[in-house]
Amino acid sequence: MTSSATPVSRAERKKQELRREIIDAAFDCFAERGYHATAIADIATRLGIGHGTFYRYFENKRDIVDHVITDLVDRVKVALTAENAPDAVSTLDDYRTQTARIGESLARIFHEDPRVPRMLLFEAAGIDKAMAERVLDFFDLATALTASYLTHGIELGYLRADLDVDNTASAITGMILASALSSLRKPEGEHQRKLSEAVRRLMYDGIAAQS
Repeated sequence: MTSSATPVSRAERKKQELRREIIDAAFDCFAERGYHATAIADIATRLGIGHGTFYRYFENKRDIVDHVITDLVDRVKVALTAENAPDAVSTLDDYRTQTARIGESLARIFHEDPRVPRMLLFEAAGIDKAMAERVLDFFDLATALTASYLTHGIELGYLRADLDVDNTASAITGMILASALSSLRKPEGEHQRKLSEAVRRLMYDGIAAQS
């Protein structure tokens, strides 16, 4: 069986690599300086490229920050697929193991890269009204995903049948975001590990079906 995919040329691959480098450099600048204090010149200087090169890939600063946020949201979505999908487990023990995996994945995203919580929780919402809506949409998406985990557990009987799914999902999402926020002040791995464990224990004791 032959593949129908068209091979990527070396020139096109280099273009994709430079585009990725520009996004990463912009992410660095936005996280360090803030979006409004960052100029295209700052991003170009960090990479050692000219303004013209930047504008061959992105229309303006607002265009590139959209790509930065899209990348962040996609990274979170990847952490919640495959073995970590809402319907991937069928018992409370499996759910405990799954949430530990999810916690580790989110820790890699939020705790090991301080740019992520700084961008999502501080910087992005202050860019403009449209970006503030994107951030709120992201929080709504996270809450909806959490609700789907809870609904699945209720249906299979390993979570309490009387759970207020929507508000419980909002509370869990809030705990996760608060944990991400704390990493900016206390980034130490041991602190974050204990905090993550505390969040999970609160979840299990509060929502597990009573035997």
